[in-house]
Amino acid sequence: MKPVLSGALLALLLAACATTTSPTGRRQIVGGVSQQQLDQLGAQAFAETKAKQTLSTDGKQNAYVQCVVNALVAELPQQYRGVRWETALFVEKEPNAFALPGGKVGVNTGIFSVAKNQDQLAAVLGHEIGHVISRHHEERITQQMGTSGFLQIAGALAGAAYGDAAANAVNQFGSMGAQGVILLPNSRTQESEADVVGQRLMAQAGFDPAQAVDLWQNMMAAGGARSPQWLSTHPDPANRIRELQRDINALEPVYRQARAAGRTPRCG
Repeated sequence: MKPVLSGALLALLLAACATTTSPTGRRQIVGGVSQQQLDQLGAQAFAETKAKQTLSTDGKQNAYVQCVVNALVAELPQQYRGVRWETALFVEKEPNAFALPGGKVGVNTGIFSVAKNQDQLAAVLGHEIGHVISRHHEERITQQMGTSGFLQIAGALAGAAYGDAAANAVNQFGSMGAQGVILLPNSRTQESEADVVGQRLMAQAGFDPAQAVDLWQNMMAAGGARSPQWLSTHPDPANRIRELQRDINALEPVYRQARAAGRTPRCG
């Protein structure tokens, strides 16, 4: 794509960007990519990850993860509940998990070494799903499109937006790949926001929000002198634990109301 044309398409895309408010009231710039294209990116990144990693065939563990995901999804806004959520369990020691636009959730078996019960697993997955419903992937891509290093992405998305190639948009990213685009590290602001959104989500689903604190304490202990990779771009663990502890009192009534309404997950 010629530089002049790339710049024109980038300008058109950026003009389509919009200011919105996140679930916590934070101002966001989004709109650089359509929901359809975002879902395509999520599906492509998920497919690439499944192709590169070993999938677990442990039926009990797979059912356990799916059960927790289902309980959380049931409490999402309607536009996310209507998505067919897909999970994948990877045989990998590193305690890690992710959620992608389009309803994709990936979990490493190593997460069970730190998420000791269903409530702690819900804290992990609530946090990751929190990124999706807070539109963090869209926000990051929109931000990155404003830099020269991501003109290729802008050009590919623009071509898809103005032609009939939307279904093939991801393939136009060439060697960069969907994984490199959609799995970029989150900012610390987004990580803190996903903590808040995820902890509330788990309480609404009937999981004990206090277990989010225990989960992060386990993560810190598992890292020893070196924090797990999952924590590398996250806020200071001690600070995030204090923030999670701070919100427990406000979330306890939400949790009790969920349990009283029959939302009592029994995932294992």
